[in-house]
Amino acid sequence: MSLISYSSVLYTATIASVYANVNFVLILNGTNFKDWNENIEIILGCMNLDLALRTKQPLTPTTSSTLEDGRDYEKCDRSNRMSIMIIKRDILEVFRGIVSENITTAKEFLAGIEKRFAKSDKAEASTLLQNLISMKYQGKGNIREYIMSMPNIVFKLKALKFELSEDLLIHLVLISLPAQFNQFKVSYNCQKDKWSLNELISYYVREEERLKQDKTESAHFVSTSKAKGK
Repeated sequence: MSLISYSSVLYTATIASVYANVNFVLILNGTNFKDWNENIEIILGCMNLDLALRTKQPLTPTTSSTLEDGRDYEKCDRSNRMSIMIIKRDILEVFRGIVSENITTAKEFLAGIEKRFAKSDKAEASTLLQNLISMKYQGKGNIREYIMSMPNIVFKLKALKFELSEDLLIHLVLISLPAQFNQFKVSYNCQKDKWSLNELISYYVREEERLKQDKTESAHFVSTSKAKGK
């Protein structure tokens, strides 16, 4: 294969890769900024175009600039231009004019969009905290998955600079469990030692299995008693 043919194939493959990646980007619709922003950053990173988001825009080369300075500028400039095109492509047309036309960098462009669409940290923290406090285990799925969903909310709160201690989380877990675990909760509260979250999960998994076993044996006993009565 000639050098020209190889370059043509490589260029075609690159274009195909760009389109394939871009098609995975969410469309910003005004209510999904957080997911859209994460998606944009991941896609640009996978395409090796996130240089403009990670570094400061280099100065325009001058006659005294070195070849390395020129190469750095070209890389960042290409990253910036491609990033802005991809970002604009994945915004609903009605929202494309919300950012000033004077903005020339992808980093500033994303920051401008965030000012318009990012939710208030206080409001988001309030919603997450309300969800955490109101959680109740209904017996669906398994107790391990249920308990692990609570630290996930705490992790999101921590990202918003709203931290909850593990002791408080454990008490919230205990409060959220149904009456069938009351005896177990009383036993925990009477102990001097505190449990870690992992220990709590382990004990509750065993307790759930014991309760299920007792229920099965009780049902079997009732069924056998009825059969003998007949």
